Amino acid sequence: MNNDLFNNLRDKLSKENNWPQVYMFKFIIPADNKKMALVEAKFSDEANISQKESSNGKYMSITVKEVMLSPDAVIQKYKDVSEIEGVMAL
Repeated sequence: MNNDLFNNLRDKLSKENNWPQVYMFKFIIPADNKKMALVEAKFSDEANISQKESSNGKYMSITVKEVMLSPDAVIQKYKDVSEIEGVMAL
């Protein structure tokens, strides 16, 4: 995600939501246990993480629900996860 996308997301989250709240993140990664572990490590133990394998088995969909304190906390999480090669945020 680039800075314009982050700024647009920050504006949208600031206008539409009351904070803190549970936020749902969605990611697509190559089906790789190491990458899955790296994504999970970016979230707290209290986060609710679910995963689903694609029909051809090449990719994993990851959904994470975690209490976020502010729009900036959401954006920082996206930035942290984007450091992992091959991860696509939805």
